[in-house]
Amino acid sequence: MTVKARVEALYRSESRRILATLIRLLGDFDLAEEALHEAFFVAVERWQQDGVPDNPRAWLVSTGRFKAIDRLRRQARFTPLLQGQADALEAAHWSTEDVEDDRLRLIFTCCHPALAADAQVPLTLREICGLSTEEIARAFLATPATIAQRIVRAKGKIREAKIPFQVPGLVELPERLDSVLRVIYLVFNEGYSASMGADLTRDDLTREAIRLGHLLLELLPEPEVMGLLALMLLHESRRPARLSPAAELVLLEEQDRTLWDASLIAQGCALVEQALATRRFGPYCLQAAIAAVHAEAPSAAQTDWSQIVGLYDVLRRMLPSPVIELNRAVALAMRDGPLAGLRQVEGILARGELLDYHLAHSARGEFYRQLGRMKEARQAYEKALALTHQAPERRLLERRLATCTNPPL
Repeated sequence: MTVKARVEALYRSESRRILATLIRLLGDFDLAEEALHEAFFVAVERWQQDGVPDNPRAWLVSTGRFKAIDRLRRQARFTPLLQGQADALEAAHWSTEDVEDDRLRLIFTCCHPALAADAQVPLTLREICGLSTEEIARAFLATPATIAQRIVRAKGKIREAKIPFQVPGLVELPERLDSVLRVIYLVFNEGYSASMGADLTRDDLTREAIRLGHLLLELLPEPEVMGLLALMLLHESRRPARLSPAAELVLLEEQDRTLWDASLIAQGCALVEQALATRRFGPYCLQAAIAAVHAEAPSAAQTDWSQIVGLYDVLRRMLPSPVIELNRAVALAMRDGPLAGLRQVEGILARGELLDYHLAHSARGEFYRQLGRMKEARQAYEKALALTHQAPERRLLERRLATCTNPPL
């Protein structure tokens, strides 16, 4: 591997972690972003001459820090106050031992209650995961300009309010937990099923979300933390079966379950049992329990669909959501037939909900197809296809469309 290729690989795998450390050290998001890119630029040239250092991450953090200090000193000629900031940064001590948990610290900073609720998750997805404003906007069904404004305002609030870059104490931790759990799960979901692009998954994001889940569980062994970690582990266990050898998407009911990771399933199911035993469980625990029923079933046909529908009923009462209703409709169709599922999806769409959600139209198309109503199936699949920006999902929908032919007279 060439030095340039090594640097590019490090950027893909380590840049957000390095950025989190630079934000902590520099106390400024934009300065840290500039320092990050300068450090990687220098690495391409310097490592070709001197070789790749033993600890590339520490080298990049150190180089980025010094580049930021140099930038502040140059700017201090026009803004004298920056000289003091540069001196303070140069005098500050930092250790590589602090680096490992910086992304968890950054998540809690981005989820600080002083920030607007609608800015916390976009800011974290941008800074922790490196998602573009377009990708985040797509996930939130908002415009890129709206998301960009929220992120800029949140960064300004952190700077002006001097929000500390730290994990809160045990007294403050519970009230901050909901936002943090939501962010970690969104990170996982973007990695498990990328919102757009040629690849179905982003392994770096799922690994990072699971790592953060483990860190959070060590910090706060609460049932919902167990539930979230269990949910991610159980979904991750299916990864080897989600793509065919030809890199085509394989739906859950068609997957080769012998490929599922038994170790991850065991870990996830154990966490589900531990969380449910507390009787203080919430939405993540219930979703993990549903995933556990799937994980323990030998096949789709042998799945306890009645139990899954019942769990969705509890989840729907706890957390009313049209997406949860859609998932319940799919389980209901597996238990009672496609017409039962179709009626539920039609009801959701009739209320004006999930009209721009491709999975709702895809499910509707599948129910119509199973009922032999090919014209309606084609229309639903075409609508889903128009709303889908993920290449493997598009190819799956195109294959489904090709099967929607009317029987000969």
